[in-house]
Parts: sequence; structure tokens; C-alpha cells
Amino acid sequence: MNGLFAAEKIERKNSDLILLVLMLLLAGIGIAALYSASYFYAERAFGNPRHFLDRHLVFLVIGLVLSVVSSRLSLDFWEKSVPLILGGTLFLMVLTFIPGIGREIMGARRWILLGGNSFQPSELVKFAVVLYVARIMSKKEHRLDDFGNAVLPPLLLVGGFTALIYLQNDFSTAAFVLLIALIMFFVAGVRLIHFFLLFITIFPILAMLLFTKEHRVRRLLAFLDPYGDPVGTGYQVLASQTALSRGHLWGSGLGMGTKKLGGLPEAHSDFVFAVFGEETGFLGVLFVIALFTAFAVRGYMTAFKIRDKNGFGFYLVFGLTSAIFYQALLNMAVVCGLVPATGLPLPLFSNGGSSVLVTMMMFGIILGVSREAELDRSLRS
Repeated sequence: MNGLFAAEKIERKNSDLILLVLMLLLAGIGIAALYSASYFYAERAFGNPRHFLDRHLVFLVIGLVLSVVSSRLSLDFWEKSVPLILGGTLFLMVLTFIPGIGREIMGARRWILLGGNSFQPSELVKFAVVLYVARIMSKKEHRLDDFGNAVLPPLLLVGGFTALIYLQNDFSTAAFVLLIALIMFFVAGVRLIHFFLLFITIFPILAMLLFTKEHRVRRLLAFLDPYGDPVGTGYQVLASQTALSRGHLWGSGLGMGTKKLGGLPEAHSDFVFAVFGEETGFLGVLFVIALFTAFAVRGYMTAFKIRDKNGFGFYLVFGLTSAIFYQALLNMAVVCGLVPATGLPLPLFSNGGSSVLVTMMMFGIILGVSREAELDRSLRS
């Protein structure tokens, strides 16, 4: 009997350990990748090669605290906190439009100033929307045939948040939030005919909005034909692909890449993965993809383990895992030239404190649910 309990205890520890190790590996590699990609630009722009690294480390430490705290909070707490979190997120989003509080950079008003630092509320929207949809789907999953009462109301709320993000001149994040919500609707069992109706309604609207801004059209044209304007609209795509191709199998060595030395715009943010690919090669790229994939597999396994016991926990973990994993996939696909540039950061790699904080909090919740699922399984055994 003691042996059985010991085995269960070890298995429970290993279950949590897998997710924890994946998180720490991604965070650790992200630190090295960001510093390597940013030190040249940081030295030129701020006179300090560690400028972006130091900021990233501060946010990462705060994020670790957030992940520990969030992992200890119960699913019941998160479910009851949905109205408060939605309201707080909406308030922060509105603040971005207030002069003196909202901060505009390159035509986009996505940030608010907090104590000398800027925070991007749209990163929090990803979390808030997943939380909200998880609560609604868990309560209405047996009534999803009723489109008007079960599907349309949450879709309208999600649409309201995506509209606010769009008004910040952030089409990519708005579309991504909508994508994650639709994935959760699909997993919940929304009828295919309803999805078809949503598609023929939403897709034309997104297409129309895509073509309302010249810079979005340029991004699309650069993706379709980067060689049409290799020193203009196509430069970013070609520079990213050049950096990756220089990596070959083993890479040039961490810190030894040359494309970041002024030849790759946004090397420390959206295109940090291109620098990483140049310096660590195909094997390094494959390893990071494998880490994100392993995280997704483990996250989805955790979700399905708790599905029968807690519907809210299932949808929450499924949504959070999808938000992290698909954002990583989209960023890496952009770097490889497989999809048009989106502006979505690579979680735990790209420069951006808001993304780090929210990602670490998401990791913490998934870890907490994983521990709860394993504890429940051991008690039932």
C-alpha cells in the first residue's frame, strides 16, 4: 500500500514537473535569445547593451511571482472573478484612448503609462476573453444548439473587446483574440452550421478592415511577393529569411549572428526568432518548436484530465494553452515567411513586459490545474 501511495506521489510530482520544466526552459532560452538579439540596438539607442535584458528580467521575476500566486488560486476563485477581471480589463482598454494616459507609438494607441512604465491592456484581453468564454461554455455547453441565447451573447462581448483592440490600430491582436474564442466555441460543440454562418459573416468584415489601412495592405503584398520591393515592403520578410538560412544546421553560435547588427528591423521584438535561428541553426529552431509543442500537448492533456470533474477548468486550460501555443506558432510562421507579418510577439522571447506578465500568469494557472487534476486522480485511485 505504501508503495502504491509513493508511486502516486512521484507521478503527481512528475506531472507538475513536466510543465514547470517546459516553462523554465522556454523562459531561460528566451532570456539568452533576447539579449543576443537586442544588445547591439540597445547599445546604440540607450548606451547600455543590457537595456532590454534588464527590463525583461524584471518582468520575468514579477511574472514568476504571478505564476506562483495564480497556480495556488482555485478554479472557483477564477470563475467567480470573471466579472471583476472583465470590468478591470475594459477599464484599462478605455484608458488607452485618454490623452495623457494612453501612449501612442507609430500610430498605434495600445499602451497606458503606469509609474514610468507602459502596459499593453490588449495582452490582458487575451486572458480575460479566455476566462469569460470558459465560464459561459461550461454553463451552456448543453444548450449550444440555441445560437441566439447560448452563442451570440458571448460572441458579442468578445466582438466588443476585439473592436476596442482594432480601434487601437492593432488588427492582428484583435483577429487573434477572436480566433481563440472561436476555437473554444468549436471545442465546446457549437454546431457546424453556426460556424459556417459565423464565417460568412465575420470573414468579409475582417477582409474589409484589413484593406482599410495602407500598412496592412503593404504587409500582405510583401508576403505574397517580397521580391516585388526587396528594399521596401519586402525587406523585413527577406531579411528574416536570410537570417534563418544563414543558420544552416548548427548555427553561427549564440551571440555571433550578424543580421541583427542593423540588418533586421525589430530583431529584439517580433523577429527575435530569426536571430535565434541564425545563431542556433535548424536544430535550435526545431528544439524551441518542440518545447512549445510539448507544452501544448501537456496543457491539452491537463485540460482533458479535468473535463469530467470541472467544465470551467477544462475550457480555461484549453483556452490558455491555445492562446500561448498558437501565438508562438504564428510568430514563428511569420519569421519563416509562411504567413503575413502579424505583430504578435513570441511568448517569453520577444521584448515586451505585458506579454511576459500575462504569459507567466497563464502558465501558473495551467500548472495549478495540473496539480489539482493529479491530486483528484490520486484520491480516486
